[in-house]
Amino acid sequence: MAETSVCQPQSTAVSPWLVAASVMLATFMEVLDTAIVAVALPYIAGSLSATNSEATWVLTSYLIANAVILPASNWFALRFGRKRFLVACVLIFTAASFCCGAAPSLPLMLLARIVQGAGGGALQPLSQAILLESFEPRKRGQAMAVFAFGVVVAPVLGPTLGGWLTDAYSWRYAFYINIPVGILAAFMIGRFIHDPSYVRDAKPGKFDNLGFGLLIVWTGCLQVVLDKGQEVDWFGATWVRYTAAIAASALIAWIVYSCRARKPLVNLRILSDRNFAVGCMLMILFGVAVYSMVTVLPLFYQELLGYTAFTAGIVVFPRGIGAILGMPAIGFLSGRIDPRYLLTFGFIVFGFTSLTFGNVNLSVGPQTLLWPIIITGFALSFVFVPITTQAYTNLRNEEIGNASGIFNLVRNIGGSVGISVSQTLLVRRADLHQIQIAGSVSQTQPWLQQQTAGLNSALGRFSNPANALPQAHGFLYRELGQQALLWAYVDVFRWTAILCFLCVFLVWLFTKVKHAKAPAGVH
Repeated sequence: MAETSVCQPQSTAVSPWLVAASVMLATFMEVLDTAIVAVALPYIAGSLSATNSEATWVLTSYLIANAVILPASNWFALRFGRKRFLVACVLIFTAASFCCGAAPSLPLMLLARIVQGAGGGALQPLSQAILLESFEPRKRGQAMAVFAFGVVVAPVLGPTLGGWLTDAYSWRYAFYINIPVGILAAFMIGRFIHDPSYVRDAKPGKFDNLGFGLLIVWTGCLQVVLDKGQEVDWFGATWVRYTAAIAASALIAWIVYSCRARKPLVNLRILSDRNFAVGCMLMILFGVAVYSMVTVLPLFYQELLGYTAFTAGIVVFPRGIGAILGMPAIGFLSGRIDPRYLLTFGFIVFGFTSLTFGNVNLSVGPQTLLWPIIITGFALSFVFVPITTQAYTNLRNEEIGNASGIFNLVRNIGGSVGISVSQTLLVRRADLHQIQIAGSVSQTQPWLQQQTAGLNSALGRFSNPANALPQAHGFLYRELGQQALLWAYVDVFRWTAILCFLCVFLVWLFTKVKHAKAPAGVH
């Protein structure tokens, strides 16, 4: 394998752990908010006199604005100063959170969510870039372990916290909770973050209007298709076909333009670095696998076992405990063991736990999947952190800001694809399994006749005997639907496992990296 060396971080008078705490707080707030709001959507719809379909625009509008700002954040940071821009984004996000909580109608809520998404879009890439620059290369695994705490644990904590806030107080507190956190994050960033010389002396040039316009078109259209496609039977709807075509055309044009322009808004030429390109590819697949699992498992408990959103959140919360336990371990091992081995371990463990979920049935209890859920969170630490450190390992500090915007964009796209695909598979596979089960059952089979007769007799004691037989058939049909849906969940869990095992082979496309020895005075 080819070996390369990397540059060293700039020395700073501030402890990198204070820097990590400052930027992680902002990241945690932004990621947590997305998960909390998803739980509160039905309550938001009822309070604002909107349908559930209309209320999903509360999520969609945020994700579109967020996706547009993600890759563009580096230019704004170089133009206005990274520290100043980061503080401004935190304050915008916090103020917009208050407006969301106080919104009296859906249109005002959507407007506030767009502003909130624009403010939150830069938090993840800027936080990640600052963290990577604050630690020497051999300790970047520790930095990413801290960053992963916000990115991995927050989506797990979100449903539980969101369910509790909504049930105990109001859905509006899902937004109000950001206000004290945002104020503290802005203070800490202003106190402990300092711009390096290359940011202070940067000359980013004129704003790339064409590149930004193409970016808005393809990310916006893609997000709308992913969020709304299942509701209208995907390409069965004319508007979805046109929107998807526009997204694909704008994406191709954006890629060609960004590769040829002298100073594009997003410099895609950085993908010529093999490790970064492989990292982006793995991060997309990682996003698909993780967000599929994060979305589907709580739904399994709610739709099939009758749990409330809050109770389902409590049941899956141990995944966060597993991730917290994995952070110190991966932070210790990342500078001592080849990241490719850590990634292989993480994907294999995540794959086998997904296969364990594929053995579920309708009689599982809250503790049945406790250890698999904890182990899944532990495995996530061994995937997210090594991918990130390995992807950035050959890049100079001056390239990290641009790379971070791209890297977080592909992760978010992978997450959106994972959520959309998993929900589509649940619907389509449930229909398929229902047809298959019904086709294998004949009305003349003795066991079916015995079940029908028993139900007919039992129901006849409590209702009109004339209605007992249709009610018995309805009960059996519901059982059929439940069994079909169960097998749909099993399919999603197993296919997630296959995706993880395929990622193991891609891991070994990374090149091995030899870090240079840290100079004296570097943290």
